[in-house]
Amino acid sequence: MVVQAKKRELKEAQRRKKQLEERCRLEESIGNAVLTWNNEILPNWETMWCSRKVRDLWWQGIPPSVRGKVWSLAIGNELNITHELFDICLARAKERWRSFSTGGSEVENEDAGFSAADREASLELIKLDISRTFPNLCIFQQGGPYHDMLHSILGAYTCYRPDVGYVQGMSFIAAVLILNLDTADAFIAFSNLLNKPCQMAFFRVDHGLMLTYFAAFEVFFEENLPKLFAHFKKNNLTPDIYLIDWIFTLYSKSLPLDLACRIWDVFCRDGEEFLFRTALGILKLFEDILTKMDFIHIAQFLTRLPEDLAAEGFFASIATIQMQSRNKKWAQVLTALQKDSREMEKGSPSLRH
Repeated sequence: MVVQAKKRELKEAQRRKKQLEERCRLEESIGNAVLTWNNEILPNWETMWCSRKVRDLWWQGIPPSVRGKVWSLAIGNELNITHELFDICLARAKERWRSFSTGGSEVENEDAGFSAADREASLELIKLDISRTFPNLCIFQQGGPYHDMLHSILGAYTCYRPDVGYVQGMSFIAAVLILNLDTADAFIAFSNLLNKPCQMAFFRVDHGLMLTYFAAFEVFFEENLPKLFAHFKKNNLTPDIYLIDWIFTLYSKSLPLDLACRIWDVFCRDGEEFLFRTALGILKLFEDILTKMDFIHIAQFLTRLPEDLAAEGFFASIATIQMQSRNKKWAQVLTALQKDSREMEKGSPSLRH
């Protein structure tokens, strides 16, 4: 008995030592990566960001302390939003909140065409959605340290883009940015991110364009995972069932937060293509389980992914996905499908009359 207990004790001590060594190695590699990003890459961003060395580092995950800066640079600011513009939009949003809370209904000129009821519904939805954003973290809910920041960004955006307004899922994107950037910079990144073609198609619920994205996704799905693709077809499982939630929140609602941030890292590097490559990586990772499931169980599984996903296996799965079909890359396939879609619309008699 004593010998067995000592053996167990020794085994446990060895396990703890191994864990500690692993943690030290990880901390050292993060420390080295931070130095590389801060001293070599960020000061020379324009010339270095697309080099092979930086692309490889990027794939390994951006250290949290420089993540916000890298995301900001990678997303860019095509819209030329300034901190002053954010302040103006935020002031207008606060004015509107005051107006609604006191029962006022004045309509500002630039919002003519957007009913007071629409705007009020948008503000109510923001309030409701904030309470459901990363509830386990308890930092975005009423009274939490980031509640007001999240409320400010979403409110300011509805004033900046009243034509888009607030759409469910936006709160998760804004929250991830807030965790990595200060408020004004998070707003700039948020607005530019939502202005990208894929995000705009989904958040404006452009059904035609969304269907084109799904069709492009299916081209690469069939190419990479023919067996699973056939199984999904047989079960009438269409991409919208699982992709909408993944794309709307950029995986931040579907995956553990640290893993979602790693997805964002490479998404900032590769653009929308990586969102669909990630989706195929998930399907590849669980292919064996999914091929044994029926429609209901597949839908349930994909809308509630396992929480214990290991980053290494997850990224290894994504790495096996080839985003090339008959020598055509993602952008070429998407463009060709968009062209087909436009030509079909032109040729449709119902649309001509």
